Amino acid sequence: MDQAVPDPLDGFAERAAGHFARTSRPLVTLTYAQSLDGSIAARRDQRLDLSGDESRAMTHRLRAAHAAILVGIGTVLADDPRLSARLTDGPDPQPVILDSRLRIPLTARLLQNPRLKPVIFTSAEANPERRAALQQVGARLMTVPADPQGMLDLAAVIAALGEQGISSLMVEGGARVITRFLADRLPDWLVITIAPVFVGGQPAVEAAGSRSTSFPRLDHVCSSQLGRDVIIWGDLKSEGR
Repeated sequence: MDQAVPDPLDGFAERAAGHFARTSRPLVTLTYAQSLDGSIAARRDQRLDLSGDESRAMTHRLRAAHAAILVGIGTVLADDPRLSARLTDGPDPQPVILDSRLRIPLTARLLQNPRLKPVIFTSAEANPERRAALQQVGARLMTVPADPQGMLDLAAVIAALGEQGISSLMVEGGARVITRFLADRLPDWLVITIAPVFVGGQPAVEAAGSRSTSFPRLDHVCSSQLGRDVIIWGDLKSEGR
């Protein structure tokens, strides 16, 4: 008898609801596609389609299962994404953008959706005229602390989303976003697509400095094959456990 193929989304809705009820913060899923050598692009800020049709459809199922989806401004500028769940049945998640200097173009596709405008997290130093222009086209701006380099406080972003009732957040890199979320140990769950190709390009995880003597590690690891790709998922192990 053939065994059922494991599904990353089995029990996800109940898990997200329980996590939000306990913590008042969204369950954070970090997901991305990489090559066998750990690349997510041939060059920085350049789009590269690595996923096959089956794993791409799974990613859209993940989007539909989450209340919100977050990307950095680098992804917006490079890909002009829609962040929709159009390849599956289900609702589109609320788009969330990290943009400390409000560089998002007014022509971005995320700003053209009349039904679901993005939430943009920015810093107090952002240009007031840019703020006004983005609010004029329907974007909702939220200000969180930032360091001198303009890096937004990601824990504050997650807390603010929880206060807005967002129970689950899907984070799609950008290498900078992937690296910062992992360095700060903010994801609860990871879903990684591995495509059977070597790229030798932009690594998914950049050097983030040595914040601790341990490395991010997964617990309760599962895997399955979808078409040509392998999907690996698991819980991010907390330090000290």
